Amino acid sequence: MRGPSWAAVFGVRQHLRQSLWAVPLLGTALGAGLAVLDLELEGTVQLPDNWSYSASTASALLSAVAAAMIGLVGLVVTIGVLVVQMATGTLSPRFMRLWYRDRLQKVVLASFTATFAFAYILLSEIGSGSVPNLGVTVAGVAVTIDLFLLLLYLDRFVHALRPVAVAAAMAKSGLAVVEGMAGTEGLHPRLPLQRAEPLASLSVRSERAGAIQAVHVRGIVELAARRRLVCELHHTVGDFVYPGSVLAELRGGADESDAVRVRGMIALGAERTIDQDPAFALRIVVDIAIRALSPAVNDPTTATQMINHLGALLIGIGAQERSQEGAFLDGAGQVRLTMPTRSWSDYLDLAVTEIRVYGATSPSVCRRLRALLVDLDRTVLPQNRDAVLEQLALLDRSVNGAFTDPDLRRLAMLEDRQGIGGASPDASPDATTEQGVRGGDGIILPG
Repeated sequence: MRGPSWAAVFGVRQHLRQSLWAVPLLGTALGAGLAVLDLELEGTVQLPDNWSYSASTASALLSAVAAAMIGLVGLVVTIGVLVVQMATGTLSPRFMRLWYRDRLQKVVLASFTATFAFAYILLSEIGSGSVPNLGVTVAGVAVTIDLFLLLLYLDRFVHALRPVAVAAAMAKSGLAVVEGMAGTEGLHPRLPLQRAEPLASLSVRSERAGAIQAVHVRGIVELAARRRLVCELHHTVGDFVYPGSVLAELRGGADESDAVRVRGMIALGAERTIDQDPAFALRIVVDIAIRALSPAVNDPTTATQMINHLGALLIGIGAQERSQEGAFLDGAGQVRLTMPTRSWSDYLDLAVTEIRVYGATSPSVCRRLRALLVDLDRTVLPQNRDAVLEQLALLDRSVNGAFTDPDLRRLAMLEDRQGIGGASPDASPDATTEQGVRGGDGIILPG
């Protein structure tokens, strides 16, 4: 009898990582367990005389602690509601999926519920006639720790939800995913190899609708090697599929049990997640940028800040070789899994296109985009430069179409890493040789 599939385990793990009840529930159990342990230790631990309490004092203190913890939990819930409103108004609703994973938030809630359970159980002991002096002292220490954690949480809430902080966190998370994917479980994507095409094939169809959140690459490769199959995935991580959609083709002597196993290695969910999808990090940052560029907000400075961190992520992506199809090999060097993968051009289009379109009338955005593309041209692999130059040409076209005044057009054609206000690139003594010649018609890179 087989256990739960890899996709089911992945889904449970995702649910627990994003839940706000699992860790606080463990905290409640821990607090109750510590209360029972404290009652066993009462009388065996010598305390100073001034740490002894009357029954009425201990009852009042523990009642106040329990009530305070309920109030603090309500405060954290209120902050959570404010986070939702802020994400909907100024950030991206898709960021909420990652905010729910915040470990400090869960630790704070768990500490509050643990202190509440601890104080509540000790209150019942006071009713039986004895006074848990050690427990009352421990409850006071716990409240002090809880208040310190609350201050840390408020500090996180105030600072970590600024658009620039969100963009920095997304860039960091996206780079971590890119680095992890480069050596995922020891399997490196390569260009497809020439292979004999098996005649028989079996389609693996989706049983429900959902976004592909992750693929168990090693599991599919091992299954295909064991069964002498080749699995060809038709979708990449982040795609949304419908019931009956063909997820993959199994070529070779596959049977229905193989299709069930492969289906169980493709995790579907209601929305994308960042675990194997660095493009999702780009999507969130771009959403914040174009929201800032909307006529109702008109905040080009926020957009330029988003471009800063988009550049950090794009440089990490552009430093790696990418192809339109990834092939994963078994230990014998045979292709066992192929799947469509995003090319460098796909990532660059996602990061730049919408910002260029919605920010075409902002000189600040145009200048910052140009500086980003020039930096990418100098940094990414040589084979990725053509896509960068194409984006520079598109940016020139947008600027020429948006600015009819020659002086304003010339201003928008310059590169500036602060949008407007940075040092002039032409001030560099070798600006002509290193940065190309700029004029009203755009940028001309040296041969």
